[in-house]
Amino acid sequence: MIYFDNAATGGTKPQNVLTAVHAALQLCANPGRAAHRLAITCLNGVQACRKALAQHFDCPDHDRVIFTKNCTEALNIALQGLIKAGDHVITTCLEHNSVLRPLHHLKQRRGIEYDICPLDGGELAPQRIASFLRPNTRAVVITAASNVSGYCPDLAQIRKLLPEDVLLICDGAQGGGHIPLKMTGAGIDVLCLAGHKGLHGIQGSGVLLLSSRANPDPLLFGGTGSLSFTQDMPDFLPDNLEAGTLNYPAILSLFEGVNYLTVHEQEIAERLKRLTATLIRGLKKLPEVRIYSQPNPCGIVSFAHRKHPSEYLSMLLSQKYDIATRGGLHCAPLMHEALGTSGDGLLRVSFGHQNTEREVETLLSALQAVCED
Repeated sequence: MIYFDNAATGGTKPQNVLTAVHAALQLCANPGRAAHRLAITCLNGVQACRKALAQHFDCPDHDRVIFTKNCTEALNIALQGLIKAGDHVITTCLEHNSVLRPLHHLKQRRGIEYDICPLDGGELAPQRIASFLRPNTRAVVITAASNVSGYCPDLAQIRKLLPEDVLLICDGAQGGGHIPLKMTGAGIDVLCLAGHKGLHGIQGSGVLLLSSRANPDPLLFGGTGSLSFTQDMPDFLPDNLEAGTLNYPAILSLFEGVNYLTVHEQEIAERLKRLTATLIRGLKKLPEVRIYSQPNPCGIVSFAHRKHPSEYLSMLLSQKYDIATRGGLHCAPLMHEALGTSGDGLLRVSFGHQNTEREVETLLSALQAVCED
């Protein structure tokens, strides 16, 4: 099968990632929970991954790199741990439900307030985001890249327009591994990442990176291997936010994924931008298609077909042509409202480092055949 659903989960992992996971599954020790050699070896692997992530994303302290099972969990820890009753939050219409649903929950349960910044001319204007600021604004929560269109807001410019005491919380699920996300340089206080997409890890790997200003309350409570006599969670990171056994195979895959990315990041970004440009150029020749993306390093191209609903077209491409894509709303309902596509959604093609121009041409040929039916 030709796999064009990498924005959901990266379809092909680098060989060093696969080798690391195989080795981790044979080790089977619990990192940080014992003093024997195998447990210490696992702990060293976990710490090496923290340091690699901190360096790659310019996080000020590797102990402020928190492992989660996915980006959604990281966002929930950040939002539910930092946003209190009476706080106001600014977010945008680009956001995934992993942001929108926690904010809705906090509004229902804690009485917080939030505003949603719309698009202006198809883009997010930093000045428009700043116009929603209030005296009680606690945070701006924004995606690094739309999972629908691949559009990337200017995070650094947005940060410049915010008061110093307002936190910048970034959903890096789609941007991580594709665009530069430097916490200190861009003024990002909280960066949430999905390890299984652009970072080349396996499913079950997620990350929460915190600046020195962001100290969320724990969402989960349990064993940490430290301060076991106290009923309270340890008051230091990362233990405060990492209750329970860590997913060592996923963490080791993420470590090797980041190592791979460090070497190939620019090459991958250029490839994905080239592939998106090639696909968009070909789609413009199909009269039944309307395109909603520009060439981008996140590898995302979404479009609508005038005859076929997106989910039906995705099913047709899979069953008849053995091509994996994704149709529907992509868990981003407000973005589809903004684009006027909330009825049938869009068909999303998302590229990974393994995809080729020949595969793009195969997709275009299949779509041409569909248009002629």
